[in-house]
Amino acid sequence: MSSSQRILTAYHPPARIPYNIPLIIQLLLLFLNMATRFSVARSIHFQPVCLIKPSLLPKRPFLSYPSPSLKSRPCPLWSSSFSLCLLLRSRSISPRRSTSDIRSLYVSASSTEMAVTTESNNPLLKEFCFPPYDSIDANHVRPGIRALLNQLECDLEELERTVEPTWPKLVEPLEKIVDRLAVVWGAVSHLKAVKDNAELRSAIEEVQPEKVAFELKLGQSKPIYNAFKAIRESSDWEALSDARKRIVEAQIKEAVLNGIALDDDKREEFNKIEQELAKLSQKFGENVLDATKKFEKLITDKKDIEGLPATAFGLAAQTAVSKGHENATAENGPWIITLDAPSYMAVMQHAKNRTLREEVYLAYLTRASSGDLDNTAIIDQILKLRLEKAKLLGYNNYAEVSMATKMATVEKAEELLEKIRSASWNPAVQDMEDLKLFSKNHGAPEADNLNHWDISFWSERLRESKYEINEEELRPYFSLPKVMDGLFTLANKLFGINVEPADGLAPVWNSDVRFYRVSDSTGNPIAFFYFDPYSRPSEKQGGAWMNEVVGRSRVLSQDGSSPRLPVAHMVCNQMSPVGDKPSLMTFSEVETVFHEFGHALQHMLTKQDEGLVAGIRNVEWDAVELPSQFMENWCYHRDTLMGIGKHYETGESIPDDIYEKLLAARTFRAGSLSLRQLKFATLDLELHTKYVPGGSESIYDVDRRVSERTQVLPPFPGDKFLCGFSHIFAGGYAAGYYSYKWAEVLSADAFSAFEDAGLNNDKAVKETGQRFRETVLALGGGKAPLQVFVEFRGREPSPEALLRHNGLLQVA
Repeated sequence: MSSSQRILTAYHPPARIPYNIPLIIQLLLLFLNMATRFSVARSIHFQPVCLIKPSLLPKRPFLSYPSPSLKSRPCPLWSSSFSLCLLLRSRSISPRRSTSDIRSLYVSASSTEMAVTTESNNPLLKEFCFPPYDSIDANHVRPGIRALLNQLECDLEELERTVEPTWPKLVEPLEKIVDRLAVVWGAVSHLKAVKDNAELRSAIEEVQPEKVAFELKLGQSKPIYNAFKAIRESSDWEALSDARKRIVEAQIKEAVLNGIALDDDKREEFNKIEQELAKLSQKFGENVLDATKKFEKLITDKKDIEGLPATAFGLAAQTAVSKGHENATAENGPWIITLDAPSYMAVMQHAKNRTLREEVYLAYLTRASSGDLDNTAIIDQILKLRLEKAKLLGYNNYAEVSMATKMATVEKAEELLEKIRSASWNPAVQDMEDLKLFSKNHGAPEADNLNHWDISFWSERLRESKYEINEEELRPYFSLPKVMDGLFTLANKLFGINVEPADGLAPVWNSDVRFYRVSDSTGNPIAFFYFDPYSRPSEKQGGAWMNEVVGRSRVLSQDGSSPRLPVAHMVCNQMSPVGDKPSLMTFSEVETVFHEFGHALQHMLTKQDEGLVAGIRNVEWDAVELPSQFMENWCYHRDTLMGIGKHYETGESIPDDIYEKLLAARTFRAGSLSLRQLKFATLDLELHTKYVPGGSESIYDVDRRVSERTQVLPPFPGDKFLCGFSHIFAGGYAAGYYSYKWAEVLSADAFSAFEDAGLNNDKAVKETGQRFRETVLALGGGKAPLQVFVEFRGREPSPEALLRHNGLLQVA
């Protein structure tokens, strides 16, 4: 979804990454993610222990499919398709104990755990090429994590005893320790995001404090810190590569932010805060998921949901069947409405029943704000602890801690937000006037008193009228298989890569998950990714995100020469296939898929061999959305849209006049959509700069104060959306939500390079795409993002392209 349109139903949390911790620990905490995102997404990092040599991989899929169906065949971990991988387990990628040493770790385990804590039957303790998602369950988590932590404690002690200020004696063993934990923790945290259940939650909650304690010990290691400082001060410093310099400097800066320089008593207090924040963040996210699942609206009279498109009727009936109404049909019901994004948005945009819209809107707006699931006190405690942490580190507020590792400063972020706000305000006011007039002309009794549950409905009617575009009617032109084919064709054109199915190569957590191989122009594999497209509200976190499974790394090479290949997750939450129809997408869902693939491209096409700065690792948070938002622009490119816009039954391309209308509609209500994102970003900064927990203002007072400058329609008196604002309380966007707009400036300017070259000039587009790949996608976190941008664009970024794309340039 475009950042101007992204709403909280499209939760994109790439990761839950505190900003005041070392790079090594960031890489570990990225696995807590969501996932962000867009997730932002941007979570990242766990990886298989066993690595596949590119030369041994077949250049064609193990399983052939006659059509691009999104149904994936389940593949057991030890199926024949893993034989190539399993032959390569000749050596471990990290220091390992003998089998007898490992087994001794289980002596203290309870009799209940003993049944699942032998190396032979706990999948978390086996060597594997890809995480055994089809084998892991909650019973494996406690013994598996505890055994691993015991081993890593010994590995860390050995590193501290033998450390020297050299790359082989410091960074390489450190990366291996991080990687080992990433394998296991990443697998279980990912399953929690996509296949949540009470047992898994309980197991993770129990061992998480032990894991956080190890991460803090690693991040606050004085021998490791001193060794990095010695490298920085050595006579060999200038001879180091840019990537290695970035690693060293990030380690030193973030170790200080992690409290390494604090006195013992203050460091102990700091660590307690970190432990508590980890628990609160997890609880916040669980409450949002549970509150979302809790709401169900059973409809038995079709008149009550008049206006909903056929796809929404089918989804509501399918949901009813899954809830025990076995005879439910799209035509005759009954139907169940939920707060999951496809269901919620269908009601808000299309239901003629205003009372139903109000009920569903208020249920969504007040998620996790009452009873046992109330997040209000959790928010206050999170903000209180973040402020205490900032003060311990010598900062005035948590936003300053956050900005210490970003491109922007608090002042620069506020300056950008205000510039865009001033350009957006008058257009947003006009948007509201247009809506009032339109609804009045259509005899709406609420025209003179439009409320929040009316805006999406009448906006959709106005858009249909103005551009003769009905997003639901466009769904048949955007079937997921065709969209993915078109996306992969574009990637080939821009970056010279080939994407093909590799289902069966890796175990998956759900039969709908697809697995893909990414190859270069000669057919050699360079990366892999999973794609989990469909909503599963009973077990899967909402929104869309990209996650790293394993990053590119020279140190973790299997054959000692070729870097380890990166693997990614792409997760969305769109409508699943109904009956014999494929998943039919709205245009905004198409944008979301392009967005997440942009994140995956930066992860997969990196050419950095230093694992700690490969892909999106060590890319400043406010720059990491550049490739994702860049890819969204291609949804409006004629050839690209015509390539993905094929009617799923007839194969007919989307009509030219509809394409022109989509292009014209791109700036529809741009002011209002811009203000929405600016409200989230401004509120985030206010809460992390000026808000005083326990002071005269409540969090809701701050929300209302910010809304006066960022909302044309005053907020609803009972607005509790903060209780569901997972980006900043359970994701990685604390004091960083502004990064969507910051990166949108970068991405729009980057796309303007293709516009300058000529979008219809294939040769120029390919040349510009190759330059984008060799800079933005290849350099990863090995160079400062501003330097990377200048290498691509030839100059520093300008907001002009963003304002022009949004139709706001003349106002600015």
